[in-house]
This record gives sequence, C-alpha cells and structure tokens, in this order.
Amino acid sequence: MADSMIVGHFAGVIPLAAVSLVNSIFTIIMVIGIGISYGLTPLIAQENGRKNYRECGKLLSSSVFINAFTGIILFVTIYWGLLSVIGFLKQDPRVVEQAKPYLGLLGVSIVPLMIFLTFKQFAEGLGFTKQAMYISIGGNILNVFLGITFVKGLFGVPPMGLQGVGLSTLIDRSLMAVVMGLYIFRSPAFKAYLPNFSLRRISLKRVSRLLKVGAPVAMQYAFEVSAFSGAAIMMGSIGVAQQAAHQIAINLASMTYMMASGISAAATIKTGNNFGRRDFNELRLSANSSYHIVLGFMCITAFIFTALNTYLPWIYTSDDKVIAIASQLLIIAALFQIFDGAQVVGLGILRGLGDVNIPTIFTFLAYWIIGLPFAYYWGIVLGAGAKGIWYGLSVGLLCSASLLYLRYNYVAGGFVEKK
Repeated sequence: MADSMIVGHFAGVIPLAAVSLVNSIFTIIMVIGIGISYGLTPLIAQENGRKNYRECGKLLSSSVFINAFTGIILFVTIYWGLLSVIGFLKQDPRVVEQAKPYLGLLGVSIVPLMIFLTFKQFAEGLGFTKQAMYISIGGNILNVFLGITFVKGLFGVPPMGLQGVGLSTLIDRSLMAVVMGLYIFRSPAFKAYLPNFSLRRISLKRVSRLLKVGAPVAMQYAFEVSAFSGAAIMMGSIGVAQQAAHQIAINLASMTYMMASGISAAATIKTGNNFGRRDFNELRLSANSSYHIVLGFMCITAFIFTALNTYLPWIYTSDDKVIAIASQLLIIAALFQIFDGAQVVGLGILRGLGDVNIPTIFTFLAYWIIGLPFAYYWGIVLGAGAKGIWYGLSVGLLCSASLLYLRYNYVAGGFVEKK
C-alpha cells in the first residue's frame, strides 16, 4: 500500500500502472512462497498442543531448508522467466519499460522474505503473534521513509522513480528477516523448542510433512491471486487509467484482506491446538467465533468503503479520471470483501485440521472455472469494463466462501461423530 501511495503521488499515473502490472505478476510468485511457509504453522500448533517440543524444533530446521530453497527457485523464476515475458502481455509500452527494473528488485527481495516467513510462522504456530507484528510495523515505517527518499531523491540521493520503492522494499525485507531470526534464537520463550534445531540433520520425512500442507496452501493462494492478476491484465488491455484504478481499489481491499488473514491465522492456530488435544467441542466453538469476528469486521470496512468511496482514492493519486473509476470499484469491493473474509477464515480453519487438498480444488473451481471467465465475459465481451471484471471476481469469491464453509461443517462434524 505504501509503495502505491508513494508512486501515485510522487511519480504519476504511468508508474502507478506499472506497479499494478508488476504486483499482479509478482504477487502470484510471492503467495506461492507464502503458502509453502504456511505449512509450518498448523503442524507446530498441533505438536505444541501435544507438548511435543522436540518435534517443533526439528520441524523448524526442515522449514528453514524448504523456504530458503523455495526462495531461490522463485527468484530464478522471476529474474530469468517473468522479466522475459512481461513485454508480451499487450500492455502499454511506457508501463512495461518502467515495470521491468521494479520487478527485478522485487525478485531479489523474495529470498529474505521467505526467511522472515519461516521464523514468523514458527512463532505464530506457538501463539507468539505480537513480535512479528511489531517487526512488520517497523519495517513498513522504514519502507515508507526509504521509498520517499529514493523516489524523490532526498538527502543527496539521486531521484530513482519507481525503482526507488523496489530498492526500499528489498532493504526492508532483508532487515526484517535478520531481526525476526535474532528474536527466535535469543528469546527465552523458545529455548524449550530449539535444542533439536539443526540445519545439518534435515529429515526428508519432515520435509514431506511440511510440503503436504504447504504445497496445497501455495496452490490455493496461487489460484486466487492469479485470478486477480488476470483481472489486472484485463484492465491493462482496456486502458492505463483503468489499470491504475484497479491498483488503488485492490490495494485497499488487500489491506482489509490481510487483516482478515490475521483472523484466519488465529483460527489455524486455535484449530490446530484443539485438534492436537482432541478437544472437538472447543474446536467448533473457536472456529465459529472466527467466522463471526471476520464477518463483523468486514461489514464495518464495507461501510467505510461505501461511505468514503470518493475520498479514499485521493490517498493514492489526484488524477480525476483514475479517482472516478476507483470510486466505483470500491463500491463493489465493499461487497466482495465480505465473501473474501469468509473464504480466508474457512481456509484457515481447514488448515488447522490438516485438510488442504479438497479446499485447493474448491479454490481452483471458484476462481478459474467461475470467477475469471465471468470477469472476462462481463468486462470484455459485454463491454462493462472495469466494473464488469470486478463483478466476475465477486462471484468467484462468493463461490469459494460457500464451498469452504460447507467443507468445514462436513469435516468438523465427522470429528465430533468419531468422538
């Protein structure tokens, strides 16, 4: 969000459209990494619920190995893959020219991001969530300061334009990885878990356990985010203003989504803990509470989006055409984020239960078989433009939320019956 605000105000509409294009591509790669790292959280929560502290340390060792290797593979994919094809997506040549160096810097940042996520997911699986929050807040403050400095060229630094926010993101993620790692290894809270941590003894069995959860989660994220990325590319084929407006609206919706993801992470941890203890009654109560919390929160943010739809885009840009389109998209975002919150919590609960394969199929059906084709038909074929594309995305989110809620009731009901 900070990158988009800085670019929109200090660099202009073309760079903001370039941010939209790059984020639509990079985010697919990034969420694959995030999904792989999420394989650690439910397993740590379950083992901690069983008081199996030795296994927690061993799982951390395997997770560091998997995530570091994944980060390198994703960097190679971006640097020698995506940078080569970005010019063939039928986008404005001015946008592509500015997008390439920005994408390259984000590609490098994926490696420290994966290291940060490893330690973050370990701490969160044990119920320590505030520390990662503090580090993230500090990192974002630093990112804003460095971003403005590099983009505008303050304190003797030459103006870098769009590349400036890419460089600030790389520095920010590198420092966050270092600080999070130091916290894990120096905090007394983790001493009981770390005696069995060793990068010299990586267990293929544990690597397999982590990937059996992490890989489907990565696919879940990839299916969802790639649908939104496809929408961004559709926007670019309509016009630069529509693409920039899409970036503003999706940026604001992503902020509320990430807050809902926090509730989802809590649901994963509590579900995993209760599942490890075989306390199925408490599992249902905490899972239902997670649904109530996220729906209440998303209704509040939906009201804010609706009431301030003409004002919020001014945070990013002063271009009247972009603001007019973005304000219309925020009305649709107010509706679809309720579905988005429900589906992300459903995914979190099911991860805590270790149920990841069927939800992966659901997300593919919801976004790629239903949502994206509807978006293309409404927006491009029927000529509804930006609003039509977002109507299609809303249908996909509604389908995902409904299917995941039905799956949760089916799986959790089976556990209660077995008890």
